[in-house]
Amino acid sequence: MDELGEVDELIRSLPFGLHEIEDARPLRPDWIVTRPILSGICGSDSKLVLGDFNEGDMDNPMSAFSSLPHVPGHEVVAEVLELGPEAKGVEPGDRVVINPWLTCGPRGISPPCPPCSNGDLTLCWNFTSGAFGPGVHIGVITDAPGAWAERLAVHDSMAFRVPTEMSDTAAVLADPFSVSFHAIVRNPPPSGGRAVVYGAGALGLTSVAILRALYPEVEVAVVARFPAQAAMARQFGAELVVEHEPREELVEALAKWSGGVLHAPLLGLPMTRPGGIDVVYDTIGKAETFEVAVRVLAERGSLVYTGVATPQRWEWTPVYFKELNVTGSNAFGIEELDGVRQHAIAHYLDLVQDGRIDITPMLTHRFGLAQWWDALRALARPDLSGALKVAFHP
Repeated sequence: MDELGEVDELIRSLPFGLHEIEDARPLRPDWIVTRPILSGICGSDSKLVLGDFNEGDMDNPMSAFSSLPHVPGHEVVAEVLELGPEAKGVEPGDRVVINPWLTCGPRGISPPCPPCSNGDLTLCWNFTSGAFGPGVHIGVITDAPGAWAERLAVHDSMAFRVPTEMSDTAAVLADPFSVSFHAIVRNPPPSGGRAVVYGAGALGLTSVAILRALYPEVEVAVVARFPAQAAMARQFGAELVVEHEPREELVEALAKWSGGVLHAPLLGLPMTRPGGIDVVYDTIGKAETFEVAVRVLAERGSLVYTGVATPQRWEWTPVYFKELNVTGSNAFGIEELDGVRQHAIAHYLDLVQDGRIDITPMLTHRFGLAQWWDALRALARPDLSGALKVAFHP
């Protein structure tokens, strides 16, 4: 069996497919119904659908914050069709980007919890409470079907009007941009420093674009796995693009680029001391990426990770030896940029309008819902398809 045949065999084995369900309706009086125009496929979506997990991860506590069955999809630009009797802020015909998170407001909980009051929406205390069952956002919850559909219901506060002149392509990329934006603006690189973006999928490429636009004095290196990713990272402004394997050569290349001094242990990868890399934004989150990051970071540098993968053992001695900061970053909320405090999606729309950000070349593949098999094949083998970002056009 060839490689694509193996992918097809995997997809056939999955409890996933195209189904007829009831038309979306306002789930509460202040909800609205929309028509998805483009619905992105997130890395977390593809991992879920493609069964990208290993034995031993069934104790993952995130299982308490989702429910099955569900309709996936949470990256979406849509047209407003219908308003519930108490919905406000949008009108039928408006084109909107959706913030997918089901926090206190969408769940009908008042007053909001302290994190929601502070704008830390993804730290909400009520992802299993209120009007709906367990689920952090649309697309991972039974009660609020996601955006891989012809109709989508959302709370009125989840909808952000898209400027008339902005393309659907630009609009649908608001969610992955906002994930990277949150990670970077809350953990910014030092002025004149060096940053490494580990991974060149959607989060990696948006990270490169953000660093170039908002921190132009910072040098940026990217670790890329596939040729199309490497080419786009260079197009977005990375000074150095390095292959992910072999890892020893990767460590050596990053040390040479940053001026780090390498020291070889008895076994395993060498480590810099001193190091020259101030922050690593890890969009992969695997043991092998953590190991490289902590070995090349400067003393008291930062590892910020947005990637999610099955936990594995990794050599973390450099964390204490270099006094490193290791920080997880989860999605987005109310963020501050240039003295303006607003939702990350609103920042994205402003940056696109001002001509400071253009990540539209990332969207390389589009499929109808009936072509879901082809979409998954493209994602499963980006080395063959050249896929960077994939979306459905319901």
